[in-house]
Amino acid sequence: MRADLVVVGSGLFGLTVAQQAAERGLDVVVVERRDHLGGNAWSELEPETGIEVHRYGAHLFHTSNERVWRYVNRFTSFTDYRHRVWSVRAGEVYPLPINLGTINQFFRRALGPAEARDLVARQAAEIAGEPANLEEKAISLIGRPLYEAFVRGYTAKQWQTDPTRLPASVISRLPVRYTYDNRYFNDTWQGLPTDGYAAWLTRMVDNPRIDVRLETDFLEAGHPLSRDAVRGQVPVVYTGPVDRYFDHVHGALGWRTLDFAQEVLPVGDFQGAPVLNYADDDVPHTRILEFRHFHPERDYPSDRTVVVREYSRFAEPGDEPYYPVNTPTDRERLAAYRTMVEAERTRHRVAFGGRLGSYQYLDMHMAIASALRLVDNDLDGLLGRVAPRLEVAL
Repeated sequence: MRADLVVVGSGLFGLTVAQQAAERGLDVVVVERRDHLGGNAWSELEPETGIEVHRYGAHLFHTSNERVWRYVNRFTSFTDYRHRVWSVRAGEVYPLPINLGTINQFFRRALGPAEARDLVARQAAEIAGEPANLEEKAISLIGRPLYEAFVRGYTAKQWQTDPTRLPASVISRLPVRYTYDNRYFNDTWQGLPTDGYAAWLTRMVDNPRIDVRLETDFLEAGHPLSRDAVRGQVPVVYTGPVDRYFDHVHGALGWRTLDFAQEVLPVGDFQGAPVLNYADDDVPHTRILEFRHFHPERDYPSDRTVVVREYSRFAEPGDEPYYPVNTPTDRERLAAYRTMVEAERTRHRVAFGGRLGSYQYLDMHMAIASALRLVDNDLDGLLGRVAPRLEVAL
């Protein structure tokens, strides 16, 4: 196959770029080091029960971007699923995000919206001036009682760091609804792909101009689709870790990762909800997912269910990175890498994007929107007036 463009990584950013480039008449090779498409959005059927499980944690599609919504509906329809979350705190279950039901249940009151706003405002007034850390920022938004109950322990587990040592910017806002609406997202369009994520992602590369190479590490030397073989020979869109592309010359960027403990249980329903958060810091997992509840319309077994306990920790070499830690040291290193990214774009026509390539946590709709912008604004410049074509052995 002759390639006009190499896309490294097959998450939603990379797949969108590849699909759009192929639609414009380009021959594209997608290089993916994993054994499947789709990055962290990949799902699969648990073999014993047939229940669809999201391999890398719950993925819920939501967007208010009309262009993104039209685009994804080319490859899948969506169910009418609306995500709702509950939090287990001191042996009691509360609805999240914090709403009028959470407030009244926690304070054992029957407040109306105005009374609840006044209560939270009085408790938040404890913090005067600019918050110095995450804890102070959170208290300034929702008050100490709600912070201590629902945020402190969960955040400490998520970040493996005491909230007083985390920057205030980590929580720019905490949603509080002064109604009984407990939908997790406010976006115009929400749902789950009707046939599952695997079907959606596979349809995106169903084009004879797209050649997908799984279990191929772009940064591993010695094969015809490696960085050393491709760089400068053909335009590249790289969506892997930006620091790894440059061999960590400025140091490794910090990420948090997730571990998952999956079980098939001999019951038809374990917890009655798709997600239960665990706010207490003496419970090691952050949440439990029960995947049958993501698709209540499906005919799943009535005597078995799949649950996944989720644990958060700092990523080590070889781990899958999920959330950028973004410490001052990380930001300093990222600035140095961004200078190198610009040089790489100019000299070798390599564009960086996606969650790992930009060192940003992107929801699925954000990754797709970013990829569409790259194709709109950058692809012609990346290709050049006369793009080289790479010979790739089949």
